[in-house]
Amino acid sequence: MKKIKNVLFLLLLLVSVNTIARSSLSQDSPRIVNIINFIRQVEPRDKNITEDVLYETVHEQVKLLTKYNLQGTFLLQYDALINPRYQTLLKKEIERGSEIGGWWEITQPHVEAAGLTWRGRYAWDWHADVGFATGYTPKEREKLVDVYMEKFKSIFGKYPASIGSWFIDAHSLGYMYDKYGIKASCNCKDQYGTDGYTLWGGYWNQAYYPSRLNGYMPAQTAKGQIPVPVFRMLGSDPIYQYDTGIGHSIQGVITLEPVYGDAGGSEKWVRRFFKSIFEDPCLGFNYTQAGQENSFTWNSMGKGLEMQIPILASLQKQGKIRIETLETSGEWFKKKYPLNPPTSVTTLTDTYDNGQKTVWFNSRFYRANLLWENNTIRFRDIQLFDENLESDYLKQPGTSNQCVYMTCPIIDGFLWSAPKDLAGIRIYTMDTNNHPKEVFMEKMLVKVLGEKATEIICKSASGKEYTFTMNEKQIEIKSNYENQWVMRLNVAKNKTFPLNLTNKRTLKGQMKNINYGIICKKGIIEKEGNGILFIPEKNKITIDCSNRDI
Repeated sequence: MKKIKNVLFLLLLLVSVNTIARSSLSQDSPRIVNIINFIRQVEPRDKNITEDVLYETVHEQVKLLTKYNLQGTFLLQYDALINPRYQTLLKKEIERGSEIGGWWEITQPHVEAAGLTWRGRYAWDWHADVGFATGYTPKEREKLVDVYMEKFKSIFGKYPASIGSWFIDAHSLGYMYDKYGIKASCNCKDQYGTDGYTLWGGYWNQAYYPSRLNGYMPAQTAKGQIPVPVFRMLGSDPIYQYDTGIGHSIQGVITLEPVYGDAGGSEKWVRRFFKSIFEDPCLGFNYTQAGQENSFTWNSMGKGLEMQIPILASLQKQGKIRIETLETSGEWFKKKYPLNPPTSVTTLTDTYDNGQKTVWFNSRFYRANLLWENNTIRFRDIQLFDENLESDYLKQPGTSNQCVYMTCPIIDGFLWSAPKDLAGIRIYTMDTNNHPKEVFMEKMLVKVLGEKATEIICKSASGKEYTFTMNEKQIEIKSNYENQWVMRLNVAKNKTFPLNLTNKRTLKGQMKNINYGIICKKGIIEKEGNGILFIPEKNKITIDCSNRDI
């Protein structure tokens, strides 16, 4: 009897410890999901996608969330906002705890309600100079905000707390916050050229406060930021999305969107992506957005959503994730973070079984990506942030049907690569003939260090260790290997490395009229052909990414 009591006590203790551990994980590094469905009234690209088809798609999304008792966020274009069918449907969703907000693609009824002239080819035109606020003057943008907000309030009794879009300019977003107090926003994942929209080099996934001068650029200071957290949408594959389309001007899409059969529509891919976002080590928190715009129709997205939503509901019941509205996430972020936080995303299980792993690190000063591939590791991407880099669209409208937002590259493994000649920063040692040889590794371990840093330890078969530590301001690489090793930055042979070595410690570039760069606080930098060598001092290289006085 005593033995049984002891066993029961141990079982209860294990359950208690497991519950506390889960609770602690949830509080210390929450894994957050927003189910965001955004709504268009018309779809001119396909005559078979009628207004009825678009409405029924949203109706099916509502039914699916209701079935699993999950709250979503529904974001409406102006033309859908004024449709009584959507008003009736979504008022019932508010009663269930879902959120209704705005989707900032500009439509003909919206423009005309603001007293402006519509320039589009259709009642909704996806070209950047017509269908987005960047195509309008700052004063016109304010009129568009005012008319939307007042119409929304007349229907739902209050102003929207969340406004999303593929991209929102800083003037519009700042005006929405200053006058109407919005609490959250969301924008497109990082992509190059897709649909004519380039957002390249910012926070990978997660959320950030944008600069008052540039709605895509993460801010460094409270004074320089719009205090509205912007969450990155669509759930990009942390390993494969970045490289897709190398050598071309337009990227493909590898995301959680349920319409993509080899990604968000594949249960195998989805479960591995969820493992990365919900289980692998992360700094601060991890985030993903589920859901889909109604333009894709229920016929295309239904199967994928009906697979994803039960998995998410089960994970929430287990206490592993938080499913909440965009407004709730925005309020949480603002309460926890006065400035842009250090965060990281880790993927230790390859979504396509190729053995690759990756870590993305973001802070208010820079982002960096390490990729493990074929038992080697390299920096695939390092981009610096500067809140003083003014967007092209801050003070005047864009006139192109495309839109481009970029940050300040130190290494760009997409733009500076060729399909068989990949740019990066790699570790080399000298072989017996004194020729550089890339270091091969056997293991990769990832650790989160408190609330400020992420550490990646790579071990070779012979016991050599290389440790990469990324914190808010700097990147440190150190080794226990006493012989000569270097970090070598190379770009593809047909690409030009655009930065200059100003001295043995400073690498400098320019974006528009803004100087930017890095300072090697430990180690020296040397020019080598079309690249750069980082040479350690006392087996250590320390790169300062926070200095704005370059």
